[in-house]
Amino acid sequence: MLVSPHRTQRPWQGATEHTAVVERPAYDPECYLCPGNIRAGGAKNPAYSNTFVFENDFAALKRDVSRERIDLLGKGLFVAQGEPGICRVMCFSPRHDLSLSSLPLTEIEEVIRAWTRQSRELGTMAGINHVQIFENRGELMGASNPHPHCQIWASASIPLAPARELATQRKYLSERNACLLCDCLPIEQDQKLRIVCENADFIALVPFWAVWPFEILLCSRRHLGAFPEFTENEITSLARILKQMVSGYDRVFDVPFPYSMGFHQSPSDGEKHPEWHFHAHFYPPLLRSATVRKFMVGFEMLGTPQRDITPEVAAEQLRSLCTEQN
Repeated sequence: MLVSPHRTQRPWQGATEHTAVVERPAYDPECYLCPGNIRAGGAKNPAYSNTFVFENDFAALKRDVSRERIDLLGKGLFVAQGEPGICRVMCFSPRHDLSLSSLPLTEIEEVIRAWTRQSRELGTMAGINHVQIFENRGELMGASNPHPHCQIWASASIPLAPARELATQRKYLSERNACLLCDCLPIEQDQKLRIVCENADFIALVPFWAVWPFEILLCSRRHLGAFPEFTENEITSLARILKQMVSGYDRVFDVPFPYSMGFHQSPSDGEKHPEWHFHAHFYPPLLRSATVRKFMVGFEMLGTPQRDITPEVAAEQLRSLCTEQN
């Protein structure tokens, strides 16, 4: 990671992003995720009053895909394999105008319980080895609808990013007989420089290796692998810190902060994974203002990722804004 904080002083005459905040109604008759409305695929939503999960009408993964493997000319160079899976959409709330930062804590707890049910159900299906829960918030991150929702993709293969984390955590456990993140957290707590907020069960920090300016890594304090292992206290603690983090994000530039967020759970391949430590990644694109975002181009695409502010400075700014929410 190349860290170059002096680059924030360079002049900027590039593109900016539109920052007008649109007031949304509690119910939008044109929204295909609101209760009772017709979705783009033609199905009608029920008059749901809490969380609502449905199969994605335009899923990237399909259940009935064959796992047939093709190796062009048998050289191991051009290899393809079918990837069966399931894609679902989960609405956090029937309210069109809310988000994780504005939902009541009790409703965020219900969101977490729904994530737990989905993780358990999908993770026990034959041929499903990974369950990925993620949220793209805001138009900048490609969200096609402002209604508060996330996606859940369950796949036969373990995707690239969690597969790399699995290999790294497994190697660390093999070499040191310890959990990688369990060893990181005491160092972070001792230094306190990169911690954003914390409670009895979770800690949020700007990781030492962060790529994005205001990136956050959220870790459970207890060594656990997936949502179904949570206690009731941990559900409450996760709800509190999620609201605290996202509300803090919204104060950085006084706009609803765009981000991609995803939970990395242990694989659901039926094997034991003592190396895996439950965590989540938050990747927001904004850099110097609500109108200037971070671009991964040039040297960062072809060489090494580069930061314009240090993780410690980013954490200090976020820490002052991430106050506990009720």
